[in-house]
Amino acid sequence: MQTRCFDPPLSLWESVTPPGPALPTLQGERRADVAIVGAGFVGLSAALHLRDAGVDVAVIEAVEPGFGAAGRNNGQVIPTLSRVDPDEIVARFGESGERFVPLVRDSASMLFDLARAKGIAAEAEQTGWIQPVHSPGRIKIAERRVTQWRKWNAPVELLSREQVRDMLGSTAWYGGFWNRSGGHINPLALARGLARVLLQAGSSLYGRSPVTRFERREGRWVLTTPQGSVSARAIIFATNAYTDAFAPKLMPDVAHEFVPVMSWQMATTPLTGAVRRTIIPGRQAMSDTHGELYFARIDARDRLVTGGALMLPLNSVSRLKNQIGTRLKRLFPQLGEVSFDYVWNGLIAMTPDYLPRFHRIGPDAYAWAGCNGRAVALAFGIGRELARAAQGTPDRDLAIPFGEPTPLPLHGVIRRFAPLMLALYRYRDRREIKPA
Repeated sequence: MQTRCFDPPLSLWESVTPPGPALPTLQGERRADVAIVGAGFVGLSAALHLRDAGVDVAVIEAVEPGFGAAGRNNGQVIPTLSRVDPDEIVARFGESGERFVPLVRDSASMLFDLARAKGIAAEAEQTGWIQPVHSPGRIKIAERRVTQWRKWNAPVELLSREQVRDMLGSTAWYGGFWNRSGGHINPLALARGLARVLLQAGSSLYGRSPVTRFERREGRWVLTTPQGSVSARAIIFATNAYTDAFAPKLMPDVAHEFVPVMSWQMATTPLTGAVRRTIIPGRQAMSDTHGELYFARIDARDRLVTGGALMLPLNSVSRLKNQIGTRLKRLFPQLGEVSFDYVWNGLIAMTPDYLPRFHRIGPDAYAWAGCNGRAVALAFGIGRELARAAQGTPDRDLAIPFGEPTPLPLHGVIRRFAPLMLALYRYRDRREIKPA
């Protein structure tokens, strides 16, 4: 179990976001129609949809809303999967895939629409998401993705090298594509805002109450925490990368079908003057085609929010400041010397094929995992669909493809050595894609 996640460095979002609502711990016995484990974006989205449908729902969180990946990510709202395009989704899942693709396509707008409708102050900016390509041959990646997403009426546009230069303020890339429905948010403010909305609607939300066990009793599910329990007709596990963080034996088959990877985020000092006006002037979110992903966006205080990865967790903060500072000076020479005010981390759940996993783990019991770094937008659609499933919607009408858990062989070994994959990504990033 990676205990580092329990004492994370102070994030930018924690420093600028008002405290979340004070939550009680779960004590004694409680009954609900649906119980949700995890107060990240999927769990909170599912709870809101259930509450709007008049369902009695209880959300049980191990720490507080947004403690996990929901509150520690970069805040980019990206309406695509990582490295998986629509044709592959449909080939993999058939009719379910044909319903899943529109869910992915509309996922960013779902988030922004919900934040607006609920009046949540989350620094939301629907300015679009740009994926520039980092070598000339990789423009075919952008061309393929634009072609495929246009077939599904996504608001995408192929960008020339000159357009990317003007939109990002850098000559480092060779073109790319733009999805106008994307953007960025303060993720912790969104999680805490969703929690407040739920409480105002009369839902039950418990903090500091990790679920340690669940079992079937007399036709209902019983979830046990250190000081209490919840009995529910249906349950939804929305724990993603933190599925085994607090109770390693809670759902081992689900926890072992992905690899939890430490993702580092960083925020510079505020940009000012001409430098600010020339770096991502349109305030879009950006993440490129590197396997060792290059990503950045401007926050509400004009900080450049970016991040990186490490193979070895030694002197992490100082090494990252040097590594990513050098990278930023290369991408944006106008920055000059780069200073970081915040460096923090969180876990993301990576699957071998970059596809999320959705499971029925028993009668009226559901789980999901495998964000692959793209769950901020997608979580809101997933939450809606899991809420519909918990209300009895048949599979043929759901937009998520259910399957059996597929634990990775030698999961412990893979988990230990996963950071070394960064060397392979860097090797591949240096190789040019040759013409067909």
